Amino acid sequence: MGKDLVPPSGGDDNIHPVDLKAALEERYLAYALSTIMHRALPDVRDGLKPVHRRIIHAMSEMGIRPNSAFKKCARIVGDVIGKFHPHGDQSVYDALVRLAQDFSQRYPIVDGQGNFGNIDGDGAAAYRYTEARMTDVAALLLEGIGEDAVDFRATYNEEDEEPVVLPGAFPNLLANGASGIAVGMATSIPPHNAHELCDAALHLIKHPDATVEKLVEFIPGPDLPTGGVIIESRENILDAYKTGRGGFRVRAKWETEDLGRGGYQIVITEIPFQVQKSRLIEKIAELLIARKLPLLEDVRDESAEDVRIVLVPKNRTVDATLLMESLFRLSDLESRLPLNMNVLSLGKVPKVMALNEVLSEWLAHRKDVLVRRSRHRLAAIDRRLEILGGLLIAYLNLDEVIRIIREEDEPKQVMMARWSLTDNQAEAILNMRLRNLRKLEEFEIRKEHDDLSKEKSEIEGLLASDDKQWQTVAWEIGEVKKKYAKATEIGRRRTQFADAPDADIEAIQQAMIEKEPVTIVISQKGWIRALKGHMSDTSALTFKEGDGPKLAFPAQTTDKLLLLTTGGKAYTLGADKLPGGRGHGEPIRIMVDMENDQDILTAFVHDPSRKLLLVSTGGNGFIVAESEMIANTRKGKQIMNVSMPDEAKLAVPVTGDHVAVVGENRKLLAFPLSQVPEMSRGKGVRLQRYKDGGVVDVKCFALADGLSWSDTAGRAFTKVGEELREWLADRATVGRTVPKGFPRSGKFGG
Repeated sequence: MGKDLVPPSGGDDNIHPVDLKAALEERYLAYALSTIMHRALPDVRDGLKPVHRRIIHAMSEMGIRPNSAFKKCARIVGDVIGKFHPHGDQSVYDALVRLAQDFSQRYPIVDGQGNFGNIDGDGAAAYRYTEARMTDVAALLLEGIGEDAVDFRATYNEEDEEPVVLPGAFPNLLANGASGIAVGMATSIPPHNAHELCDAALHLIKHPDATVEKLVEFIPGPDLPTGGVIIESRENILDAYKTGRGGFRVRAKWETEDLGRGGYQIVITEIPFQVQKSRLIEKIAELLIARKLPLLEDVRDESAEDVRIVLVPKNRTVDATLLMESLFRLSDLESRLPLNMNVLSLGKVPKVMALNEVLSEWLAHRKDVLVRRSRHRLAAIDRRLEILGGLLIAYLNLDEVIRIIREEDEPKQVMMARWSLTDNQAEAILNMRLRNLRKLEEFEIRKEHDDLSKEKSEIEGLLASDDKQWQTVAWEIGEVKKKYAKATEIGRRRTQFADAPDADIEAIQQAMIEKEPVTIVISQKGWIRALKGHMSDTSALTFKEGDGPKLAFPAQTTDKLLLLTTGGKAYTLGADKLPGGRGHGEPIRIMVDMENDQDILTAFVHDPSRKLLLVSTGGNGFIVAESEMIANTRKGKQIMNVSMPDEAKLAVPVTGDHVAVVGENRKLLAFPLSQVPEMSRGKGVRLQRYKDGGVVDVKCFALADGLSWSDTAGRAFTKVGEELREWLADRATVGRTVPKGFPRSGKFGG
């Protein structure tokens, strides 16, 4: 009953030692090549992968032409997997569906009837419900397949034959694009306009050495089924077509609709290629809920047949361009289409090709197809001329032919001997029906003979002349161009070109943040938090044990904060990214990479128009623009070069035309601001000279207004004009003892 599980003995002689590494390498390479050649990469000549080629060929074999009736997709899929494609039915059906989707294919190859999915990302109905037939594009791809235009090879089970490549009268690779992932390589080609491709091909026939620069004049860029706007620069597009690698930035097409009384709404009519509309709207809604789009009030999908996504701004004062720019940055309303023209050259060699190489190989294939079809037609004409010669003899000797057929045992041999007929001629006479005798008129036979002889001489002339062959190829391409001209509905260019508006990046980033007032609080030990609202009194705030207040200042959530350390480094923090005021905040050292031996010197709201005078303990200083202090990383930006024991001590806003410096030795020096250099980084120059000690305080002032300070009691002092003369000197001098009434602390603020 059961199987004998004991292995047979005596089989040791058939065991061969195999190097595992070599065996694995061999098998992996075989798998990789199989994937590259027979699955993932399209052929440069017809732009099809094997599965698509098999679908079209199966439909052709079933007689499902553009003008024939629709047939169930189940029948087509069954034929494909039964005869040509030993893969899953679902994968074949998915490929068939994509060929029929007008939002996936620029020029659909299959005409579908039923639910073939939609731009929202919904799948097609099961293949038992849907029907399909060829489109004119598929008919063009097949044109001449029965005329020995291409080679055929045995199918996977060697029961049938399939074409190695299709004749490809349509520039399908670039017109419909392709995508695929192989082993160690991939391909990604966006769709293009057929009219433009034909123009470029015709130019290439006349000028075979045409550069990519010239061809891009005819093919400015992709033409996507879903439209959109390409905002890639001309240089980048040219470079992509030259190298075969690159990409194109595509944006949704939008316009504003006036609602009256100053109100408006934004309507998106076209979305980027291969973006699911429903997922796109979900993403925008998620951003809206997360409060990352403060300029946007609502998003609605009002699409029917056409795309119509409505964006409602927060209020009528919102700038539409700014709102859209913020959406382009955060959502798939802007996407990047990759270009990787990695295709099979001559159906054998995977290669990344430039634009001119792709078109040249397609043209070479079209010429080869023309020559093969012409030779096939020539052979057919020769066969027919031979038969016509026999029929003419039969007509002229009809009575004798009838007598031989009636009386002779071997009429074929007798006729061949009597009139020197060939085997084919004799067979044609014998197989001729009686009803054809009345039509068998000498005039008709001679007319057909003359017509065919004339056609034969034309074909022979074509085969003998390279120029005539290219002229014929050009005429065929011209016919395709007429059929898919830009004047037609299917041929019109859908994707436009534009330059991205020069929107202020700062403004866009701010537009993404909801503007709210906050109070920034920094403790002595370097903990930071942002309390809601502007607090005038921060004395009630609590801190960790052993910690206390250091800095507190008002800001907005849209502001950038600059932090300056004693080591001369500047760090940038977004006010919206700071922890709230419920706890004690978070240590600044967690947010940025601060050295342990450094401390927070000061922090303030960034003002791009402001300049600061940075001063070290040792009395060196320089002016730096705040715009130069912005650090884009956690590591910060080194602004002032100091080495221990020296450290950054003061950061004073630059105003007026003079600087006053007070040292620990209670010497005051005032000198023109012009003597201090402006730098983006450095040690600075000596501001005041000391034997020992260092700087206590620095102040910028206008000489005309005088130098003012206040003491601990709050009394204000001002020295103007001549009163300041004794302290006015050049930079790097010692200065004079501070005037009477100057605070003991040595600070201008008391």
